[in-house]
Amino acid sequence: MAVFPVVLSSARDWRKSGHLLPIISGLAIAAAAVGLVVYLLWPTWRTQSAGDPTRLPVSVGGTLFNVPTAAIRIKIQRRTGPQERVDLSFAFPSLEPPAPKHVTAEMVEDAMPPIDRIFVSIAAHHDALSPDARVSTIYPRYLAETTTALDNGLTMRAFRDGTPYSGEDLFSADPPNLTAQTLAARSLSARCTRDGSTPGMCLSERRVGGADLIFRFPRSWLAQWRDVAEAMDRLTVQLHGAG
Repeated sequence: MAVFPVVLSSARDWRKSGHLLPIISGLAIAAAAVGLVVYLLWPTWRTQSAGDPTRLPVSVGGTLFNVPTAAIRIKIQRRTGPQERVDLSFAFPSLEPPAPKHVTAEMVEDAMPPIDRIFVSIAAHHDALSPDARVSTIYPRYLAETTTALDNGLTMRAFRDGTPYSGEDLFSADPPNLTAQTLAARSLSARCTRDGSTPGMCLSERRVGGADLIFRFPRSWLAQWRDVAEAMDRLTVQLHGAG
């Protein structure tokens, strides 16, 4: 008589376990599926970053430029799309975006270090007078009569006192046989301030589509003006392309 209840109890336990097996199996499969999804997606969550791209497409005056992000001097200008103006700087002569400099109090007290950068501003011109036309039609009204020929192939004319460009000089070089292959045949036109309490700086402009490229560099670089002219050519191509 004692055997019969034991057999009934075993049968009930088997039926209960038979109902539980599909549930346990389903939970195990679901857990494995969730684990697989988490495993596949986890690297994506961990590796995404919000770093700036190396170059930014920027439209200035309706003309597209490809600008190195690290060369942009003003943080708010580090964005794509239309802009009125973009200010850049490049190390010279490498023309790479300059490495950031940390200025200390000791550096401020010391003498001003030499400038090793060429500055470029891309600005919409809104159909203003072109740089070439300004050199040929506006500047001559304010220049002194005397022209000085320099040993390195440049000519210099001072602006008269009392004119809008007083205290500045105009340097130019325009060889008759201008070729893209001969560095010695580079042309240059630059308006430069004179050395004083701060080093003199030169300004040279080029028009590209709806924008003007405004280059600024130290006046002392005119001793190697052919290299500077080549650098401006290279930067123009780098930012916009040939032609």
